[in-house]
Amino acid sequence: MGEWWSGLGTWFHEVFVEQFDVWIAIGFFAQAMFSARFLIQWIASERAGRSVVPVAFWFFSIAGGGLLFIYALSRQDPVFIAGQGTGLLIYARNIWLIVRERKSALANAS
Repeated sequence: MGEWWSGLGTWFHEVFVEQFDVWIAIGFFAQAMFSARFLIQWIASERAGRSVVPVAFWFFSIAGGGLLFIYALSRQDPVFIAGQGTGLLIYARNIWLIVRERKSALANAS
């Protein structure tokens, strides 16, 4: 059991300490932004008493997803690049639809 813990400690040191650089810091920051969108959605839903997706969710999605996409490019990870790249299109489309809806509402109000 002692060898297992020692091996695990070595693995953590190699993965989290030896590899740490500015790109890892950017990746952690991007992941935090991307994950925060779920916290924002949860708080908005609790306040409304029903499931809602606030506009901030999409802005955190595109900001966190964009940074994760850049991080994935720097790591040259094809799975991560494809996943985040596809997501960015969806986030941008949702923001576009929200902007279009608000412009239409403003035009109808005046």
